[in-house]
Amino acid sequence: MKPLTRAEEDIMQILWDIERGFVKDILLPMQEPKPAYNTVSTIVRILERKGFVSHKSYGKSHEYFPIVSKDEYRTFIIKKMLDGYFDNSFSKLHEFFKNDETLNTKEYQ
Repeated sequence: MKPLTRAEEDIMQILWDIERGFVKDILLPMQEPKPAYNTVSTIVRILERKGFVSHKSYGKSHEYFPIVSKDEYRTFIIKKMLDGYFDNSFSKLHEFFKNDETLNTKEYQ
């Protein structure tokens, strides 16, 4: 598995929420200014090549759905972050968040 680009991740977030949909369904919840239909279509096809999305064909239309769950991707990203930024040490990650003054310490406890 490889990390997603910001645009790919935005589309995956929508697909995880709606569970399945056509490009027009993916565009609906996007904020203005919305990307072009063709842009979203291209990104979805890239996600399909990367193994994150599959589709069911209805003639010339395609209904897309995630084949990588949000939990699977979240686990991958957290492990990658731990390895790349915290020497694969949860205690270093813990210390980082403990010392970050921008976080709400009430949530931390």
